[in-house]
Amino acid sequence: MSDLFDLNFSPNADDASEKPDEQKTAAQTAQARIQELSEQITQHDKLYYVDAAPSISDAEYDKLFRELENLEEQYPQFLSSDSPTQKVGADTSAETTSPLTIADNFVNRPHFSPMLSIQDVFSDEELATFWQRWQKLSESESPQVTIEPKIDGVALNLIYEQGQLVQALTRGDGTSGDDVLANALTIACVPHSLKGTFIPSRVEVRGEVYMPNQAFHDWNQQREEAGLKLMANPRNATAGAIKLLDSAEVAQRPLSFKAHGFGVLEMGESPIITKTQWQTHDDFNLALRDWGFILNEPQWQATDLEGIQKAIAELNIQRHDFDMGTDGAVVKIADFALRESMGFTARSPRWALAFKYPPDQVETTIKAITIQVGRTGVLTPVAELEPVLVSGTVVSRATLHNQDEIDRKDIRLLDTVVIEKAGEIIPSVVRVCLDKRCHSSEKYCLFDAVNGCCPQCKQEIKQLEGQVAWRCINLSCPAQLSNRIIHFGSRKALDLEALGQAVAESLVKNDLVKHPLDLFTLDEEVLAELNLGDEDKARKLGAKQGTKLLNSLEKARNEQPLSRWVYALGIPQIGEVAAKELSRLHKNFAELMDSPILLELAQLKASDKKDQHPLLSDYQIAAELGPVSAQSLLSYLEREGELLLSQLAQFNIQATSNNYRPKGQTAGSEQGALAGLKFVITGTLSQPRDHFKDLIESHGGKTLSAVSTKVDYLLAGDNAGSKLDKAEKLGVKVLGEADLTQLLESN
Repeated sequence: MSDLFDLNFSPNADDASEKPDEQKTAAQTAQARIQELSEQITQHDKLYYVDAAPSISDAEYDKLFRELENLEEQYPQFLSSDSPTQKVGADTSAETTSPLTIADNFVNRPHFSPMLSIQDVFSDEELATFWQRWQKLSESESPQVTIEPKIDGVALNLIYEQGQLVQALTRGDGTSGDDVLANALTIACVPHSLKGTFIPSRVEVRGEVYMPNQAFHDWNQQREEAGLKLMANPRNATAGAIKLLDSAEVAQRPLSFKAHGFGVLEMGESPIITKTQWQTHDDFNLALRDWGFILNEPQWQATDLEGIQKAIAELNIQRHDFDMGTDGAVVKIADFALRESMGFTARSPRWALAFKYPPDQVETTIKAITIQVGRTGVLTPVAELEPVLVSGTVVSRATLHNQDEIDRKDIRLLDTVVIEKAGEIIPSVVRVCLDKRCHSSEKYCLFDAVNGCCPQCKQEIKQLEGQVAWRCINLSCPAQLSNRIIHFGSRKALDLEALGQAVAESLVKNDLVKHPLDLFTLDEEVLAELNLGDEDKARKLGAKQGTKLLNSLEKARNEQPLSRWVYALGIPQIGEVAAKELSRLHKNFAELMDSPILLELAQLKASDKKDQHPLLSDYQIAAELGPVSAQSLLSYLEREGELLLSQLAQFNIQATSNNYRPKGQTAGSEQGALAGLKFVITGTLSQPRDHFKDLIESHGGKTLSAVSTKVDYLLAGDNAGSKLDKAEKLGVKVLGEADLTQLLESN
């Protein structure tokens, strides 16, 4: 433990060789260090819990916290009730004790039972000490425990009364938190009401709100393409979303929730004795499933130290494939009666611990900084690294995002940097190792590095007002055009076969395509001879692949609906959901060009409510289509709309809506054959899953990604796998393609 101290004295007050004056000096030094650490940790707590903008890593924070804990243990005379070690999180409501006080414009309410933190351990030795303590407290050599992932998210306490969600409280100071109910209701994985046979009169269900890694990456990429400021990691993005005042904005962030515990549990007027309702953690998990929650999985059971260590090691390997951030393993006593007998400290339960994994961070060197040009013209700096192994893969590149990120971290050429993949699909630079920096290094300026010109087309770059990104404004830029073509043919857009990066780049290089719609001018002879290699080493596309592309273009011309065409154009701020909403509100591109709905949407202020607007209130417009996306679409149509309509007519592309129901999504959906029904699609079907997804949604149904008790049907093809197993376990009805057709006809 001594390596946790940053002190130049011996902490052993009983050392006979230490003189009284030296003992006094050591105590004074310790007192000063305790005060310093307390202030630092309190500030970091505020940054983490309140501002959602931590300035140090979890590992650095843990080191400070452990140092403070050890000093207070050795010098208990300096332990204060105000110490961060005696609190839970950050006290965001310290100035009031009223349960209805507005704190940061949220109502602050008390938890019915304290919402405590879990004691962290960092080594096998500390884990062994904890295990011995559990053996002693349980009077058993082999108490059963459960092991599950420690989600790197934001704790949320959901209060249900008579089965209905009535409050959603943040952790706060552990005794009370902010009520963010309106925001919690936008999270698809949070049940609005409990299902099942056992419904308590009141229960606190506790879990973690988080942003899945891939969803975070996609969302951050959209912000980058729009020139907006990026979020550092999924945890920050989640914490910021939970504290937004406009729940419509929260709904635009891809948040998820997993339940893992509970607080108070009541039936009638008096609390239930836990062990009479649930004997073990597994019993409680079954109740959570019945109620409609997604559990924190996978989970392990063990009855000895070796089994715990094995589970922790297995989790450490598996977690790199999870679509959620994890930084440790939570180990809990499984028996609820035993938990009650073990009790709590002021800060944490004695029956649980969190084994923290070493951070997946590695040092390497930036050899060069290259610039990528995206399909919307945004210039993204990328660090070319000395290859290094991170989280099981060799990393040689890391995104630097934009000039603001470079300035904030003071990143320079040839710097030694720490990189990580936690929460990022693409590795990123965490910080610079300043002690290893070359004294002659200079600050990096993206504008100067490219001489103020796009590295692809050599045209002027600009930083648009209110945006952090530098952008190439030349719509004919080869890099933009090739990326636009790739997006145009992507699976969620027009789903064009044989249209990969090499094909797109060759089409642009050979001046065969100047706009994605020019793909419809290509013929078999041109495509068969298209060279995907270079002049010295030709590599032709070939007739077979060329025919595939032409056939899929013909299919797109005749079958793809308006929503896919809108999404395929790659308009900034118009994602897949917004495109479907535009298709619901408009029959075709001609209606989009002259849309009063878009004009009114674009003029809304952040504080305005769509459901209270005299024109918009009848349309029940989804949160994903707001003022920013409407303005972006109008700007695009103003620039390219007339040319777009002309090209669509030239190539006989109808692009009509297959979900046109403008007068309210709910009202329209009620008329569909699958109205109100929720589906999950899995396995190999006769057509791509997106075909069935469109089919279901066009008839008023909704498609979800995960099987739960909320789901009405699982549409399963061959090799359905784990989703089929889970559906059968939860009693979700399984359909084949013929069953779906019959369901549509019968309704």
